[in-house]
Amino acid sequence: MSTVIGIDLGTSTTEAAILRSGKPDMILNFDGKAVTPSVVGVSASGSFVFGERAKAQYLMEPENTVIEVKRKIGTGEKILMGGKTYTPAELSALLLKHVKNYAEEFLDESVSRAVISVPAYFDDLQRQEVVKAGEEAGFSVERIINEPTAAAMSYGMQHMEEESHILIYDLGGGTFDVTLLEMFGGVLEVKASSGDNQLGGKDFDECLIRWLAEQFKARHGINLLKNDAAMVKLKEQAEQCKIHLSTQSSCKVEIPFIAQKDGQPLALEETLTAEQFEKLTEHLVKRTHRPIDVVLSDSGILPGDIDRILLVGGSTRMPMIARDIEGYLGQAPERAVNPDYAVAEGAAVMAAIIQGSLDEEDSLVMTDVSPFSLGVKAVDDLDRLMMSVIIPRNVTIPVVRSETYCTNADGQRTAEIEVYQGESRNVEENHFLGKFTISGIPWGPAHEQQIRVEFSYNLNGMLNVEATIVSTGERAGVEISLLNQKREESSDVLPDDQDAADVENWQDAPEAKRFRTVIRRAERRLKNDALEELPLYRIDLEEALYELKLALVKGNIQEAEELEEELLELLESR
Repeated sequence: MSTVIGIDLGTSTTEAAILRSGKPDMILNFDGKAVTPSVVGVSASGSFVFGERAKAQYLMEPENTVIEVKRKIGTGEKILMGGKTYTPAELSALLLKHVKNYAEEFLDESVSRAVISVPAYFDDLQRQEVVKAGEEAGFSVERIINEPTAAAMSYGMQHMEEESHILIYDLGGGTFDVTLLEMFGGVLEVKASSGDNQLGGKDFDECLIRWLAEQFKARHGINLLKNDAAMVKLKEQAEQCKIHLSTQSSCKVEIPFIAQKDGQPLALEETLTAEQFEKLTEHLVKRTHRPIDVVLSDSGILPGDIDRILLVGGSTRMPMIARDIEGYLGQAPERAVNPDYAVAEGAAVMAAIIQGSLDEEDSLVMTDVSPFSLGVKAVDDLDRLMMSVIIPRNVTIPVVRSETYCTNADGQRTAEIEVYQGESRNVEENHFLGKFTISGIPWGPAHEQQIRVEFSYNLNGMLNVEATIVSTGERAGVEISLLNQKREESSDVLPDDQDAADVENWQDAPEAKRFRTVIRRAERRLKNDALEELPLYRIDLEEALYELKLALVKGNIQEAEELEEELLELLESR
């Protein structure tokens, strides 16, 4: 059997590792570096370029280069690069193929098996797209492992005898995860996981970009946010400024030529202090609190019972992160693992366990959990549609659970089983995964015939569903796959006379999922009778909600992100 490697497929960077002599060893890329920027591009000759070369190309040819593709996994979005369209899975496959190539050169052997990490809060569709990308790259994907769990394995290999409760705080380039584990006698037991797939270092960069653009507009009356070339330069400088402010009290941003006015070149020169940066991004830091609260609540662990808080992910290098955690949980976090390498190292540990190359006394035993509740659409006693949970969130996996349901109509001969993932009792607010039909139900009055629905959730976080007619033993089932996840293509431009009724189809937009939470919050707020006493606020809220939905339907994602912030400000102002 060939060697199994561990891969951390990150939003900003990608790393790979292997276990040697009982310790993780980072695999170096063609440049002799352990860290590879997660950037893919097409050169002038038509060949693909990766890593540092692609990142350098992005400054001059953004139309031929793609960054941060991980954030688009599971959205169904088509990405234009070099005049061709790609899916996020296809671009991820290209990057993973690059990892495979440099790993084979570094190890001087063929590599065809891998353990790939994903954010703990990735849903079933996103996990399957990662598996698909790995397979298209030429890997047999042996396991999908949650990133904070992988980081804990990296730590656990060096602390086999420790008994403690560990909180993993993982803030990467594009995603945030928090996981509570119990470690005892070489066993890592995941108690609970939560997170935010739309929170990471990229969002801190965006705050800087908007601030720089606002200063420039105030001075020169030019909106840089509508200039693609300027945005590329702003992004690069914002990232460098963020890094600089992690060790310095201020940073001067200088871009000699970023725009022109009346035929004259204009430069951008601004100085930002660390205090200003922290104020600009304070709302992002506060967004990490809710996932922490969810994990503590689900695990039943009090803050005072946490023995260690481990920081993972490059974005935890920002000093305000450690200060905020200490203030919120009453305990200073530790940097007991390398924030850039820990996930890849942990994936390599899992790879070695799968390969059987670890001695039993040196091996870790790991349990993980389902990050979401899983269930089916059902009808309650009042004939209302609801989600019937079969596997609650944070149940240890692998797991098999079943529930039995009854027919709800006289003479019912078939039943459609619709599978959902999420935490709302209202099934329509959850994420649809797939469906299938079971036929051959014997004739009878309503509620007489029973159908048992069984969910089998494996260690890769993937789901198989089977339904059985109890009286006959007839079965039907589905393996939730990408075929069940097809999304309708939406046109880029709608007619000018698009009316409000069509805006209500916002949930069909490819990127609707990432904005669903704030939209649902606004809709619930509008149902609050107390708003009758605040007519102007209600009008503002309705208008902001309508504009956000319209931007989604039109596919204007950058505009939607700006409108989302306006809507959040409105929601938090009352």
